[in-house]
Amino acid sequence: MPTHVLTEYDSMGVHMMLPSGGILFSEGRTPQWVSVLCSGQVKLSKSSKDGKTFLVRIAKPGDVLGLSAVLSGTPYEVTAQAIEPVQMKCFHRDEFLHFLQHHVEGNQHAAESLNNEYRAALLDACRLALSSSIVGRMAHLLLQFASEAGTLEQDQPEILLSLTHEDLASMLGTTRESVTRILNELKRKHILSITGIKTRILRKNALEALA
Repeated sequence: MPTHVLTEYDSMGVHMMLPSGGILFSEGRTPQWVSVLCSGQVKLSKSSKDGKTFLVRIAKPGDVLGLSAVLSGTPYEVTAQAIEPVQMKCFHRDEFLHFLQHHVEGNQHAAESLNNEYRAALLDACRLALSSSIVGRMAHLLLQFASEAGTLEQDQPEILLSLTHEDLASMLGTTRESVTRILNELKRKHILSITGIKTRILRKNALEALA
């Protein structure tokens, strides 16, 4: 953005910290803030009428949260919860919309963020719809994480995976027990190596064949 627009952007909003487990906003609430994630990760989840929770995706630094709800004036579609301490810059709805109305550059960046949301939603839909097996969904998800981490082109891509098995089960539409069994099987076959939150794909071709 031009210097004067960037200067105005920098003067707006407030910097906030959120501890692990903290809620940024909740599904169904009236949108008040747009937040740019500066550090840490936030999980976005949606609840069904029967009380089940589906983990939609993991937001990472640079992602804009709450944008579509603020622009449309509709309630937040998901709940945003920190899975580790996060830092973000938050803009009040009225302040943010005023900025977009007066700067075409801001509109362009907003459109880009909405496009990223659409692409993420499409990947989620493909992961669930295009693979009939849970193993296939898991393989697809791990490769997606490696792509987002920028390591997919390496011989042995590495992922920092801070999600619990329950979180992964929610993303894959299965049970925690199934996730644990599949990961153990992939380790037994030396396709994955898992140490703490560090997951290394040892045999990328084998994982791609499962996806």
